[in-house]
Amino acid sequence: MQQRAAWLYEQLDHVRELRKRAKAAVLSEGQQHKAVQLLRTVPQVGPVRAAQIVASAGTPHRFRTKRQFWSYSGLAVVTHTSAEYEMLGGRVVRRNKPVATRGLNANCNRRLKSVFISAATAGGSSHPWQPYLNQLKEKGMKPDMARLTLARKIAALVLSIWKKGESFDPKKLNWTN
Repeated sequence: MQQRAAWLYEQLDHVRELRKRAKAAVLSEGQQHKAVQLLRTVPQVGPVRAAQIVASAGTPHRFRTKRQFWSYSGLAVVTHTSAEYEMLGGRVVRRNKPVATRGLNANCNRRLKSVFISAATAGGSSHPWQPYLNQLKEKGMKPDMARLTLARKIAALVLSIWKKGESFDPKKLNWTN
């Protein structure tokens, strides 16, 4: 048991060193892209998160709308229906049964999902995201749904900034959406 534990700690030491080198490589590669510098202007999107977004998404022009970006990033809500229509009096009519939500889509880019969820989690305690998150909670939204809404807000903002090529301006934030 002692020998096995010693080997595991030796592996851990090597992985830590490898992780440091990988992070340095990501940061040096990210400095070469103009988009990374733009995305770093968004609060809670630092150099590593910005590099991960650019590396994962490639180009913002793949996504026509923010909803397509949300779906790719794993922030879209999945709904399922079954037996949507029924026969009533010889006619086909739509049922009044509500659509069942099944959580977030599983077919997504896990790295982007992690980036936006972690940015929303960290942003919940800092400006400018904290007042927005508190406002959502005061309206009666559950904390996990409020965090998802903030993650979607950050993702939409990142996509917009990346497409337009403008840096982040807190005065342009629209808190009503």
